[in-house]
Amino acid sequence: MSHSTVPRSGTEADETARTAVASDGVTGSREKPSAGRPGLRLRFRRDRVLLLMTLPAVALVLLFNYVPILGNVVAFQDYDPYISDNGIVSMLHSPWVGLENFRRIFEDSAFRGAVTNTLVLFFLQLVLYFPIPILLALLINSVVRPRVRALSQAILYLPHFFSWVLVIAVFQQLFGGAGILSQLLRQHGYDGLDIMTDPETFKYLITAQSVWKDAGWGIIVFLAALSSVPTDLYEAAAMDGAGRRRRMWHVTLPALRPVIALLLVLRVGDALTVGFEQILLQRDAVGPGASEVLDTFVWWNGVRNQDFGYAAAAGLVKGVVSLGLVLAANKVAHLMGEQGVYKK
Repeated sequence: MSHSTVPRSGTEADETARTAVASDGVTGSREKPSAGRPGLRLRFRRDRVLLLMTLPAVALVLLFNYVPILGNVVAFQDYDPYISDNGIVSMLHSPWVGLENFRRIFEDSAFRGAVTNTLVLFFLQLVLYFPIPILLALLINSVVRPRVRALSQAILYLPHFFSWVLVIAVFQQLFGGAGILSQLLRQHGYDGLDIMTDPETFKYLITAQSVWKDAGWGIIVFLAALSSVPTDLYEAAAMDGAGRRRRMWHVTLPALRPVIALLLVLRVGDALTVGFEQILLQRDAVGPGASEVLDTFVWWNGVRNQDFGYAAAAGLVKGVVSLGLVLAANKVAHLMGEQGVYKK
């Protein structure tokens, strides 16, 4: 008979039972509130070094991201920055106008035009730009030779480091009135083409510039997600008779699904921000009717026209709508079974 099946005496059994009950009582009273995890004090002592390391980053975020939120109070004022050299004193002494700035915004046809242009550019870039990094990542990942893969990724990633001034200059040399494309058309007896100043094609031009500049940046995220996929899954799928397309559909895309959902939520939350510097540099070439978006509208009214309260009201409306879009998109991600930006 094994040692584990030998019966113990009554005294020993009673002592063991009392010890178990006592330990259960102590453990239950301490661990039940934390659901099996260490207490807050214990976790703080355990992670104090990491918390101290994050303090500078948290301080910077608070200083540059959250403290300026207090400045939104000027949206409810007829703000005059020339009252004092101190901006805080100017806010305290500027007259209050309540919701007058918001009433002006919703009655302004220029604001409605900026909202329309912003949404058109967002949907166009969501359809034409968002899938391209995914497709390029799948294409590069399918390349067998590592050198060709690294060279392709470097070539696609290089334009991300170019400034928008340089990107627009390159497009001007290619598609401007005196560009290469226009000269080739004239040499063959056709009329010249100036895409850079055409309001009808401006939204497609903006999308093409964004794809050329930033598609390589998005590839890195998806390639990192693909690198974490175990090769055993591909081997098992191949042994089951799955071809390249089926392996991509049933192994690769499910591995990218959480990353796609997260980036899509962030992209929807950033829907009302479609490239301030890029559009501002080309605003005069096509006119404000085709190029005015919310960011340039706020800049033009706040900085150029110095109507700070009106511009702040427009920016506040944009921020509230963007927050709502993030929450709505994250809820959709939860319904699809993905984590999104944060868990439920």
